[in-house]
Amino acid sequence: MMLDARTRDRLISLLSPLLLLGSWEFAAHVQWIDVRFFPAPSVIALKGWQLTASGELWGHVWTSLQRLFWGFLVGGIPALLLGIAMGLYRPIKAAINPLINATYPIPKSAILPLILLIFGLGEASKIVMVALGVFYPVVINTIAGVQQIPKIYLDVGQNFRASRWDVFRTIAFPGALPSIVAGVKLGVGMGLILIVIAEMIGAESGLGYMIWNAWQILTVETMYVGLVVVALLGFAFTLMLDELEHWIIPWRHDR
Repeated sequence: MMLDARTRDRLISLLSPLLLLGSWEFAAHVQWIDVRFFPAPSVIALKGWQLTASGELWGHVWTSLQRLFWGFLVGGIPALLLGIAMGLYRPIKAAINPLINATYPIPKSAILPLILLIFGLGEASKIVMVALGVFYPVVINTIAGVQQIPKIYLDVGQNFRASRWDVFRTIAFPGALPSIVAGVKLGVGMGLILIVIAEMIGAESGLGYMIWNAWQILTVETMYVGLVVVALLGFAFTLMLDELEHWIIPWRHDR
């Protein structure tokens, strides 16, 4: 039975990690790698099951997801609105674009001490770190998406005396949607990276805290469990966003 291209791609995406894990398990079993630093996947899985059964892992995951969610809202929604405004109106872009270009290259992890100084060691600093990571990919991709809309569409809107809200709702947002989705994918990945980094300092819960604490007390299996969970979350978010993209932008996947 022939598989369609989409099903085939899904199977390949699922099989490639399994092949890597199988090779890792074999290398650990025959002592090709130092299991003190690279424990076998079966050992990591057993530790993960123990942490899950005790509820400890779920608590850390839930805490990180909450911070990621609020950070995504705080950074993503303003980035979307600002990106569309900058794409539609040249004076707004001329005023704000230099600030974005100047601050975007700064490593977000490098300003964590400043974020902690301003917002303290509580939840606010973690949410702000995620928001910063989400903001730049979304705003930059949104601007690019709006600017790629054929000018004739905007001219038609002006001819029909469309209000600014109508231009946003019927032209700018739908036209820029492919680029917006791409920015959201990048933003979620960056937010996940930064929340782990932020939780390593001044936190008592979350996946970043679990990884850092495991390193401090040399429980390598727990550290790997945290890393694997972060990887699985990133994989799950990518799958969900791919499905969302296929649903709201079906024409991009017809070829």
